[in-house]
Amino acid sequence: MTIRQLSVFIENKTGRINDVTRILAANGVNMTAFSLAESSDFGILRMIISDVDLAVRVLKDAHFGVSVTDVVCFACDNTPGSLSKILEYLAKEDVFIEYMYAFSQGESANVVIRPTDVNRCVEILKKYDCNLLTDSHLH
Repeated sequence: MTIRQLSVFIENKTGRINDVTRILAANGVNMTAFSLAESSDFGILRMIISDVDLAVRVLKDAHFGVSVTDVVCFACDNTPGSLSKILEYLAKEDVFIEYMYAFSQGESANVVIRPTDVNRCVEILKKYDCNLLTDSHLH
């Protein structure tokens, strides 16, 4: 139960994020969630999107560096302590999380994580009856 995440490498230059979003929009690709991490020279725009294969093709055609990574997404209550409880399950089982980002709507929060061992992470979250999400939940 993983989700394919698209990462786009972009120059730290005014308008480059908009270039990506404009290309995706022109091709009917919707962004469900995204996160931008940056350094002094470039940024990494990580996205959960409606059509990964199409996005890869059109962004490569526009000379963007892209990669696809499996990530884990789960839903939890949008209340204090809900995320902490789930992260504690993973810490107790020695699952290292490389990065994460989240978005909430009303009473629910969706969390995207990139653990070093995706399959083990999924097994552990299932063991603790966590609400794992798939692409169909997000689009």
